[in-house]
Amino acid sequence: MQLKYMGPTGVLVSEVCLGAMTFGRESDEATSQAMLDRFMAAGGNFIDTANVYAEGRSEEILGRWLSARGGRDGIVLATKVRFRSGDGPNDVGLSRKHVLRSVESSLRRLGTDYLDLLQIHCWDPGTPLEETLRTLDQLVRDGRVRYLGASNLTGWQLERAMQLAAAHGWEPFSSLQPQYNLLTRSTEWELLPLCREHGLGVIPWGPLAGGWLTGKHSRSGPAAGSRVETATPEQSEAWAKRAEERTWAVVQAVREIAERHGVSAGQVALNWLRANPAVTAPILGARSVEQLEDNLGCLDWELTEEEVAQLDQVSAVETPYPYEFIDRSSTDRLPRAASG
Repeated sequence: MQLKYMGPTGVLVSEVCLGAMTFGRESDEATSQAMLDRFMAAGGNFIDTANVYAEGRSEEILGRWLSARGGRDGIVLATKVRFRSGDGPNDVGLSRKHVLRSVESSLRRLGTDYLDLLQIHCWDPGTPLEETLRTLDQLVRDGRVRYLGASNLTGWQLERAMQLAAAHGWEPFSSLQPQYNLLTRSTEWELLPLCREHGLGVIPWGPLAGGWLTGKHSRSGPAAGSRVETATPEQSEAWAKRAEERTWAVVQAVREIAERHGVSAGQVALNWLRANPAVTAPILGARSVEQLEDNLGCLDWELTEEEVAQLDQVSAVETPYPYEFIDRSSTDRLPRAASG
């Protein structure tokens, strides 16, 4: 397992991150802890959870595992705050009240006195951004949080946060956790260029598109017991949102490359992300040790340049305005070498 710097920080994280969203939900505690042990044995050190995963049980399982192993030395631990954590009117959002209370609860569940990475889980239209950023900065100054990150933001929201932090001397975001995979390419329009501009680490969630890129679904319907089968209509992996010709073309290309290398389709999808220099560490969201073992197999091989180009082409989406207009208008200008 290779290590990479997390964005502009001096912290080294494993080239894949273990996601704990399944802990206490699809995966019981014994299975969750077995996955943690296997991930660490493979050289992984980066674990991502959230205060709301399984209503806090994910953090609790992690906390008991950390206690059983004698502490959290060598681990980079990330969690999130934003979504509803209780029944009260202030038990949601990015207000100072909810952020501080949520962090205190996360620290208690995890059995630790600090977080390596605290991420805002989504934009909060009800709280002034200045209030949120000032609170996050104070958490870093107090030593309860080491670094800050964001997830599920638009380009302008992330840029606004970075500019405000710079103007006030507050701790800036060091990473972004966006949805990014072969079926979700819109992340490339603004978010990835913005992350390159600011040097942010990119930690993609949903690298297998909720199971679509495992190759186990067919035109006749989703695989029994899969996340796609049980997805609600508003979730990104829902059948009605993905069952279209572009998806089947991508899945077919992924299957063909997998057969060529003698690996699973999921490993192909993961390695397409790993081939992108903008990506720091895709998040592995396994439900069993067997699934995790297969995911980790992507580290043993790489796609060829031709295969990356093939996947780029088959998964390409029509670029909307103004991006396509800007691209067409840029052909009369000489390219400028990248800075740095």
